[in-house]
Amino acid sequence: MGGSAPRRDGRLPVETTSFVDRRGEQSEGRELLAQARLVTLTGPGGVGKTRLAARIAARVERAFPDGVRFVHLAGLHDPDLVPLAAADALGLHDHSARPVLDALVEQVRERRLLLVLDNCEHLTAACAALAAALLHGTTGIRVLATSRHRLGLTEEHLLEVRPLPVPGPDDDLTVHPGPALTLFADRAAAVVPGFRLTAANRAAVARLCRRLDGLPLAIELAAVRMRVLGVEQLIARLDDRYRLLATGSPAVLPRHQTLGAAIDWSHELCTRRERLVWARASVLAGGFDLEAAEAVCADGELVRSYDVLEAVAGLLDKSVLCREPPPPEPDPAESPDAPGADPLGPAAPADDTGTPARYRLLDTLRHYGLQKLRARPGEERAARRRHLAWTQRRAEESESAWFGPAQRQIVTRLRADQDNLRAALDFALTDPGEALAGLRLAGTLWFYWHACGAPREGRHWLDRALDANPGPTRERARALWTSALLAGCPEDLTRGRRQAEEARALALRLGDRAEAAHAEYVMGVVVLFGNDLPAALAHFRASVARGPVPGQHLSMVGLDRVELACALGFLGEADQAIAVCEETRGLCERHGDAWVLSYVLRMLALAYVVKDDLPRAERHAREALRLKRAVHDVLGIGLTLDLLARITVLRGAPDRAAVLLGGADRVWADVSRDRWGSDALNAARADAETRSRAALGPALFQKAYELGGSLGLAEIVGHALEERRAAPAPAPAPAPAPAPLTRREDQVALLVAEGLANQQIADRLVIARRTAEGHVERILTKLGFTSRSQIAAWVAARQ
Repeated sequence: MGGSAPRRDGRLPVETTSFVDRRGEQSEGRELLAQARLVTLTGPGGVGKTRLAARIAARVERAFPDGVRFVHLAGLHDPDLVPLAAADALGLHDHSARPVLDALVEQVRERRLLLVLDNCEHLTAACAALAAALLHGTTGIRVLATSRHRLGLTEEHLLEVRPLPVPGPDDDLTVHPGPALTLFADRAAAVVPGFRLTAANRAAVARLCRRLDGLPLAIELAAVRMRVLGVEQLIARLDDRYRLLATGSPAVLPRHQTLGAAIDWSHELCTRRERLVWARASVLAGGFDLEAAEAVCADGELVRSYDVLEAVAGLLDKSVLCREPPPPEPDPAESPDAPGADPLGPAAPADDTGTPARYRLLDTLRHYGLQKLRARPGEERAARRRHLAWTQRRAEESESAWFGPAQRQIVTRLRADQDNLRAALDFALTDPGEALAGLRLAGTLWFYWHACGAPREGRHWLDRALDANPGPTRERARALWTSALLAGCPEDLTRGRRQAEEARALALRLGDRAEAAHAEYVMGVVVLFGNDLPAALAHFRASVARGPVPGQHLSMVGLDRVELACALGFLGEADQAIAVCEETRGLCERHGDAWVLSYVLRMLALAYVVKDDLPRAERHAREALRLKRAVHDVLGIGLTLDLLARITVLRGAPDRAAVLLGGADRVWADVSRDRWGSDALNAARADAETRSRAALGPALFQKAYELGGSLGLAEIVGHALEERRAAPAPAPAPAPAPAPLTRREDQVALLVAEGLANQQIADRLVIARRTAEGHVERILTKLGFTSRSQIAAWVAARQ
């Protein structure tokens, strides 16, 4: 049940069950999006707004050169997280000190994409503020929202999502049974193989669907009961439920009564332990695995750990829980050595890929479970405390294993648990008795905020936690240097320096040498990015000479050496930099680390550039880029693309260098457009552009540069690694050339390359918008492309 499973990468949800009809609403939604920049799908819970929004978005995706991004808001409670969740879905990694909304709008100002905001009703004001900022601050972004209520903006166009139409008592059911009956039959066949609509059962199924008001969720919950009841029995049991509801408040809308009856009935059919697990699992935000369910739902008395698996299985059978597809994981080929057993230990059961199975409660059912939990005094706080304790354990296990072979799995698992991390932090920082635990959790996740592209959200939680915990503790020292580490702009480096110095002083006062060493590393990074290379060199020489201290994280030990090599490389001391890197490389390889190793390889590449050994420099830079992609280190990808552009132009390929520069600037636009104001970084990038522009001439350089800027992160990394240039498998005959475009299609292709949307093309050529859409579709089909950016690149190549 539930139909589609959220993804953590901002892409459209994966459909896990068939989608029934809604053609009229899909068509109307597409037409509204062609006319308006903000469209909100409204309707009651369980009516299918999320599925419909995903379908509409998939149908219009080709019209947006920068694609579609999906923001899942059901697991959020803090309004301040709404723009951060949107930035995460958009792949933005802002390090600046600007207000979050201002930074987000600036970073997407030139983009042409569709942003889907799903489940806005509990965060209406924050969602309206985000939509308004995007509508007023950009010209190419459109917003499709789902909510039980309108957002309230003047630019908003509404599309009411109604229940599925149900045949009347006198309608002919033999011609077409309609979507409600089709949905019931499809879901019933999943639990009763071979079930189908027949002349004998159509009238009863129609009566049942009318009784359920055509609400998709209510129909799906009822269909699951076909495992033990016939259709007529289902109707009789539902009638009993309605008689009970009729004694309730007359102010409750009939559709809400219908859904309430269906959910109440599902609840009554659960065992006592299943009901408890349903209620307690409602504090888990988003998806979760069995380990999380056991930690949160088992109390050692009413529910024990081994009871949870049986309860989860029962709730799956009753379609209260649904199974999520495994989270997307980078290709093992992206890592130097495919890891063996997960040091964190898999959470059983697992699917056939070895990935722990994940489950979720549909938002409507989660709210129902939460109401049941709150009806039991003290239960909600107890469940949330168990959730917080489990989240802290998982964070500590991940930090402990971070400098090792499990980095890809850690990144995948933490990104899949992102909503749960947020829920645990939010509870800790709003519950008076758990503030220190919130500080501890935010600091434990330093590697996630820093290495996995979440600096802005990390600072959000760290700032809240530091404000709530002014006392002199080890946790405060950790949080201070972590916050300083996430500083990423000139105006923020001053604050970062103060925080790192405060962290070091506090750690020394507490006698914690490890936290003092971590703070000293951050102090050195601030000096390095403050453009004082001699001072940075002296600082890191002293740190490396001192050696590791007990308790110091090995990642930090390695990074001390990386920054020493960086300072040496920028100061022209290539041989010394290489010696430091080779020693650090051995440390990383002995432990199976990839993240620090990627920086070591980048420093080796820089050193070999200084030595004018360009083939070796390029090889190391590409190895670094592969590793950075594996752990989604966006900052590291930007740094390495810059270096590869410089190497490429020095090797006599100015056209490829210009493409890499365009791609690098696109990546940096999501991080820091001025590369933190670093003189060394900006000087190297400027030198690569000067050489490439001089070799190509302004016009050719600009075309190649714009081609690089049109590529997404995965595409530009693939281009830099020359993965797309691999020789194809031998074929018996050459592939036919793309069908030639007509004169009108050539005109449309040129306008697509200029960045015009379909309506703008229609206005320019004085044709109907539908005609323009048809031309674009035919161009994509003839050329075998899937996106408008590919058309633009094709036009640029022809010119």
